[in-house]
Amino acid sequence: MAYRVAEDRHLLAMLAPLPRPKQQPNLLLAAVRLLCGTPRGWEEFRACVEAHREEVLATIMAHRTQTNEPARCATLLPLLARLPPPLALLEVGASAGLCLLTDRYGYDYGGHQVEPVQHSGVEPPIFACRASPGTPLPCRGLEVAWRAGLDVEPVDVNDPDQVAWLEALVWPDEGDRLRQLRAAFAVARAEPPRVVAGDLRRDLAALAAQAPADATLVVFHSAVLAYVAGAVWVANEAPDLLLDPPSDRWPEGRFVLTCDGRRVAWTDPHGTAIDWLA
Repeated sequence: MAYRVAEDRHLLAMLAPLPRPKQQPNLLLAAVRLLCGTPRGWEEFRACVEAHREEVLATIMAHRTQTNEPARCATLLPLLARLPPPLALLEVGASAGLCLLTDRYGYDYGGHQVEPVQHSGVEPPIFACRASPGTPLPCRGLEVAWRAGLDVEPVDVNDPDQVAWLEALVWPDEGDRLRQLRAAFAVARAEPPRVVAGDLRRDLAALAAQAPADATLVVFHSAVLAYVAGAVWVANEAPDLLLDPPSDRWPEGRFVLTCDGRRVAWTDPHGTAIDWLA
């Protein structure tokens, strides 16, 4: 679809006046899915844009690429489980806060099962993740004493319109990913995580100060770079954003998981694999 859009002068002319942050393929593709469902081919996609031109543009302008991938918890868990419990989890760019619920999901690392520590009364998702032989897989889930998220525009898990947008951003050929997302939403609705509206540049320190003094404060993120002195900094990002020197080589299509700036694993961006580094 993206290649066909790139070849369509009419659609390019429609998109060209948009601000550069809004000229993202994900925004256009998700807007069409939200308004018309998943198209079966290019002609159906093109017809939807033509029939709903103003609605497509308005949807793009009103939204951001704000995914919330709970399966990433499977790649965070081996590192988080090595930190002194209990943990105080603070996620930057938390969206709906689904990645704050690490202790409420189940995990399957190729037969090594990790059960949820907290049960919310609904069936939790079980995230399958391939782990390299050296990955320190935990025997049990996390002990979480406190959790909070920070986001410029938090997503309300009880708002159908906001949830529908997050679902529209899931690639249409990954049905299991959508099923797991919906299962994570069900867990979150049973006991919604606290996500505070705020800006990383001015509000992070105040939120971090609310964490219990006797818990290990962990500031983590998967799409935003941040550092807080005195806390454990866990980052799960594209390698060119974290590695120094930037010319360092890395596996194609992978994120790098770091702890206080030290790389500890290569991870799949959608949480389906982790390769621990010695």
